[in-house]
Amino acid sequence: MAANALQAQLNALLASMFATGMVDDQFQQLQSLEEGGSASGFVAEVATLFIEDADRIIADIAALLDQPAVDFDKVDAHVHQLKGSSSSVGAQKVKLACMHFRQFYEAKSKDGCLMALALVRSEFCDVRSKFQTMMQLGQQIEACSPK
Repeated sequence: MAANALQAQLNALLASMFATGMVDDQFQQLQSLEEGGSASGFVAEVATLFIEDADRIIADIAALLDQPAVDFDKVDAHVHQLKGSSSSVGAQKVKLACMHFRQFYEAKSKDGCLMALALVRSEFCDVRSKFQTMMQLGQQIEACSPK
């Protein structure tokens, strides 16, 4: 019984993530790989790697923007890397925030970049929280399942 309630919570969480545009079809494709049965834990592993990479990349961008003379080419490279990571995991809102970021580093606007970084960080924090909740529910469901 508990597993059914947890599964319903997980399904509602995933539905809200799609409905709000937090994740896109790429995330659904990752899920379908796992649902095939051969890759149990695949989505959690990919989400964990994304969270770790994005945390590091965002910290690197913040450090670059904290310099008196900003190297906008390096900012570009890091934002591009984060956009790619976001895209591959289906974190649509983070990807869109990275696309928005581009206009500011191309204009070499430190203030604009700081504002764009705040948006990227906010969107990332939201998706990280949802991914972590998703993984916790998955672990609880697995713990309820007969071995």
